[in-house]
Amino acid sequence: MSYAKALPVRMQRCCYPTVARMKKLTSLTIFLALVLAAAGAAAQDAGELIDRALAGSHRSPVNKARDANRHPRETLLFFGLQPQHHVVEITPGGGWYTEVVAPVLRGRGRYYAAHYPDSEGAPQYYRTVRAAFLEKLARAPDVYGEVIVTALDAPARAAIAPKASADLVLTFRNVHNWTQDRSDEASFRAFFDALKPGGVLGVVEHRAREGTTLEDMKRSGYMTEAYVIGLAEKAGFRLSARSEINANSKDSRDHPRGVWSLPPTLRGGDDDRGRFLAIGESDRMTLKFVKPQ
Repeated sequence: MSYAKALPVRMQRCCYPTVARMKKLTSLTIFLALVLAAAGAAAQDAGELIDRALAGSHRSPVNKARDANRHPRETLLFFGLQPQHHVVEITPGGGWYTEVVAPVLRGRGRYYAAHYPDSEGAPQYYRTVRAAFLEKLARAPDVYGEVIVTALDAPARAAIAPKASADLVLTFRNVHNWTQDRSDEASFRAFFDALKPGGVLGVVEHRAREGTTLEDMKRSGYMTEAYVIGLAEKAGFRLSARSEINANSKDSRDHPRGVWSLPPTLRGGDDDRGRFLAIGESDRMTLKFVKPQ
């Protein structure tokens, strides 16, 4: 008599899976393999589309030259950008990141550009920059024809996108402006409202030394990570990850004209121009937050 036949029926079933169980295990293994393959393919597709956008003829040589300082490919992949995502970029300014994100999403996802408000009483600077951005979009409809332009008017809580519709909200070097005009808390609440549960808020901001006072942050344009994280958590976000992709160890962060002493602004003109050019763009935090499910 074989050992298997001598075992009780219950033990035989335990030690020798039935054909049905084997089929179930095989199906599960195949399913998991397909899921992992799809995730890998999606990430690869996002990277390829970003590369294609970065190399596109719609970008000026001046903007392409800043890729080395801004690390757009690494930054967008860190935040989890996917071609099918609904993405909101906050106050895109002249559209530097728009040149990269809009082509990736075109025909696949949706891109909202929550720009400066154009309402009556808005500062002339807001209207001028927004108008220039709209002209940029109009000049290249094959690239920007699907961009949806909204407005971030934080105190008024204007919708930057349909509520709970976005997969990803992005903001690059803007938090100091909202802190200066006392709209930072309202802005982060607007981001939270726009995101789906599980959606991601990606923040890149000039980084101050920890312990810098609020007044010095307003004056210099550099913000502490603790302050930015506090704003996000107060709005309901959870810090998911942080990266040193946009760090710059050459930046001492103690310049006479704050962050605007550095390129690309170079507010001091020829004063110490060579030194500031050697430093490059500011030291920056790169933070990824998640809206809880």
